Amino acid sequence: MKNETVKIDYGHLEQFCRDVFLRLDLSEYDADSTAKVLVAADLRGIPSHGVGRLSRYVNGLKSGLMVPHAPFEIIRETPSSVVIDAHGAMGPPVSVKTMSMIIEKARKAGSAFGSVSNSNHFGIAGYYAMMALDENMIGICMTNTSLLGVPTFGRRAMFGTNPLAFAAPADKERAFVLDMSTTVVTRGKVEVYDRLGKELPKGWAVDKTGKSASDPGSLLNEMIERLGGGILPLGGEGEEFGGHKGYGLSIMIDVLCALLSGSPFGSEIWDMESSSVRVSHFFGALKIDAFRDPAAFRCDMDRMLEKLRTCEPAEGEERVYYAGLKEYEKEEEYSRNGIPLLKKTYDLLCSIGKEHGVNPPEAIE
Repeated sequence: MKNETVKIDYGHLEQFCRDVFLRLDLSEYDADSTAKVLVAADLRGIPSHGVGRLSRYVNGLKSGLMVPHAPFEIIRETPSSVVIDAHGAMGPPVSVKTMSMIIEKARKAGSAFGSVSNSNHFGIAGYYAMMALDENMIGICMTNTSLLGVPTFGRRAMFGTNPLAFAAPADKERAFVLDMSTTVVTRGKVEVYDRLGKELPKGWAVDKTGKSASDPGSLLNEMIERLGGGILPLGGEGEEFGGHKGYGLSIMIDVLCALLSGSPFGSEIWDMESSSVRVSHFFGALKIDAFRDPAAFRCDMDRMLEKLRTCEPAEGEERVYYAGLKEYEKEEEYSRNGIPLLKKTYDLLCSIGKEHGVNPPEAIE
């Protein structure tokens, strides 16, 4: 069946991805950080950005679009900001390095921000925003993406799914971690529906005529071939449900990621069939004690998040969540019991492993 799953230990899955990347000439650091970011997505229940994308990373390295051992060049720097040229490096390692630099600057300056050009797909944005949590900081992360989003009242893609993430620490409650695209869904979600053989829900995307798209395979092909159509901005079609707001957020992210770093934006970037186009990112960190006592802030976060979590649920619903809570609970469950991968995804990993002389992770009985 299309939705059959296989459970894999997350540590073994990380090691498998790491070994594949090492065979493709990545450094130990780059292989390790990229494997951790990919598996972190599956561990948090976000398979659209997990190891199902390993083949795109492999193809990117083989095609030369993703460059092993690329220089990490600082173009412009101040005590509270930095601009990096990644020179085609893998997205995850250059993003971990940049966010680490931003956190160090924020320790001294109170806040810091950075923009990265000439990078590649970096996995889930939340991974980098969450790096700030243990430092008593609020983390921010954004990236533009390939041409996928259709503007309000348009029929042709003009910007990416352009995700953003925001992470704020609490005390006893789980941290608030908002990790979202500024389109209704990401392309990864469309790819998951294609692997499952499911029709797209109405309101997710439009085809080349501007009408609602239902076939994920056709939509993916139309977007790759630039025939028209694409994913709708957050809020959906038109202005009635706020689609123009998601559209505006997408453009805001292009300004911070692309225009601040002098990178291509919007309609200037699009994916090839076998790999992802180079993109740009934006990172930020805010030191809480630059504003108030961190312990008091965390206490107030607890009060706010507990009120949200214990809010009376709507009829027919079991509970209310806040951003990041579902993902934390998935992470705890999957850490104990293994990550469920679609059988089709697991078979793809086995094929990649065979091609590169790496034994695939064994399924948990």
